[in-house]
Formats: sequence, C-alpha cells, structure tokens
Amino acid sequence: MEKCIEVRWHGRGGQGAVTAAKFLAGTALAGGKNIQAFPEYGPERMGAPIQAFTRISSAPISIYCPVENPNIVVVLDETLLDIVEVAKGLSKDGVILINTLDDPADVRKKLGTKKGKVYTVDATSIALDTLGKPIPNTPMIGALVKVTGLVSLGDTTDYFTESFSKKFSQQILKGNVEAIKRAYKEVRGE
Repeated sequence: MEKCIEVRWHGRGGQGAVTAAKFLAGTALAGGKNIQAFPEYGPERMGAPIQAFTRISSAPISIYCPVENPNIVVVLDETLLDIVEVAKGLSKDGVILINTLDDPADVRKKLGTKKGKVYTVDATSIALDTLGKPIPNTPMIGALVKVTGLVSLGDTTDYFTESFSKKFSQQILKGNVEAIKRAYKEVRGE
C-alpha cells in the first residue's frame, strides 16, 4: 500500500487556498487516486488566515481529521510566516513551498527549522503577469507539481482546462495555464 500523502495549505481568505486544495485532489482523482480535500475555517473574513488540506493515496483513506503531520506544506502568503507556525508537524523529509521573492535558504532561517526541503516561487508576480490579479493559488499548484511529482504537469493543465472551461473565458483559462507552467519553471529549492 502506498502511503497517504498529506498536504497542508496556509493562506488568507480570498487567495484561493481552498480552491487549490480541491483542485490538486481533483487532478489526483482523475488519475485514479483516492483523495480528500477540505478547509478549516470558521467565520473568518477576506484576508484572515485559513488552512486547507489535501490527502492523496492509492488506497482508500479512512481518516477524517485535519492534517497535523503533513508531508507537504504550501504557504500562499509569506506574511503568515510571522504569525503561523507553518512548519509545525512537518515530516523530517517533507517539503515546504512558499510564495515569496526570498531565497529558500533565507526562508529556512526565518522558519528556524532543519526539517524538509524548502522551495520558493514568486507566485504573486506570476499571477499579476498572467492573470492581472494577485491570486497566487494557480501558480502555486504549478510549483507544487514540479517539486513533488504528485501529479504530472500535463495532467494538471488538462484537468484545469477541462474543469474550468465553462466557468472561465478562453483568455482566463490560457492565463491560468500559463501561470501553472511558469511557476513550474521558476520554482527554486535549496
């Protein structure tokens, strides 16, 4: 049995963390995996810190609690590093992916952890360039695909196009696919 991969997403309301968690799960489901994706938030408003979770496994998933010991942590807003212990519970060989201009080594120092591998990508700038809005979730998915290999880049862009073709215009679809591909290329690790 393949182990269950657990992802914890940190963001602020309105940045798309919940959508990204569900999108990653949907892409894995389309590839035949068992999945879970759910948020953890209450009556928070736009801009308040939130968490979302994704689980991916080849076997059925029989746990239903929040992710406390993630294999992967994705941070959509670097200002959360000052107020949330994002590396809490991270497995020793886990992955931390952060939306920031900073180098991964500088982020590791700021986090004060020796656990895992640290990756960074300037997802906000990519989103502004490709979508005209500072919503970093789509580029963060591209970076996550690159550093983890959980799903393929092709499956990700195909699933995005298929899932959102009725919701978004061709221009917005194209911009999001470009954002995914660009972050895939631009993500940096130590």
